[in-house]
Amino acid sequence: MTNRFTSGNAALTLKVVGIILILSFLLDFLILMLPFQPTDRSWQINLATALVDRGIVPLVGIGMLFVGYWIDSVGDSDRPKPLDVRFPILILSSILGLIFLLIFPLHLNNVRQASAQTVNQIAQDAEQAENQLKGQLSQFQAQINNEQGKAQLEQLRNQARNQFNELLKDEQSYQRALNNPQLPAAQKELLKKFKANPQELDSFIAQQTDPQALATQRLTQIRQRREEAQKQARDNAWKSGLRIGISSLLLSIGYMIIGWTGLRGMGALQGGKRKVAAR
Repeated sequence: MTNRFTSGNAALTLKVVGIILILSFLLDFLILMLPFQPTDRSWQINLATALVDRGIVPLVGIGMLFVGYWIDSVGDSDRPKPLDVRFPILILSSILGLIFLLIFPLHLNNVRQASAQTVNQIAQDAEQAENQLKGQLSQFQAQINNEQGKAQLEQLRNQARNQFNELLKDEQSYQRALNNPQLPAAQKELLKKFKANPQELDSFIAQQTDPQALATQRLTQIRQRREEAQKQARDNAWKSGLRIGISSLLLSIGYMIIGWTGLRGMGALQGGKRKVAAR
């Protein structure tokens, strides 16, 4: 008697938990589709990612549900049988298998197009930044080509040179700068280099106040950031497409095997019963 009660309770628990898992997935499915924007590529990518990430939930629910029915089948045959929902669940499993099968190529295509769009946008932003920098360079060069601009530039260089010379001549200030933990190591190395060879200071100041050299440095940084951003965009798209695509394909295979095998088995049983009755 105890074993019958335990098996019946276990079967009921498995079926209830299985149905709850399946219904919770269907509820999530409906919520994720809102607001409904089927023509928006980002919406399609986010929906596919969310569905695949939750795709294992109804699969576990279906498994628990059928284990519950199996426990009922090997238990007390005199106990009244509850409503049999295996047939609609198998239909749902087949439908989910087709959905995840469609997600596989659609998601790969959407991710590829989104990645190409992102890469193009990064290239356009970098080109805009380069054009803006070139315009600023041309404007600055026009300003320093006259006598007044040249005098201002030379005054700026002399001010920087005097500040460095005062620091290098004052040994205490020089040592404090080297011992300052907040001063970057690269600047400390420059101070040591200027101390050992004063001509390095003139070359450094000339380079730092040369608009063409500064523009070239900025252009190099812009292009380097563009390449890094484009590479990151491609890598993210490749990882997302691979993860979601393979997971969707595996889920599709699992749901189709459960759905189609179950439906064929139920049809074979019904056909066998009809043949026995006919005899």
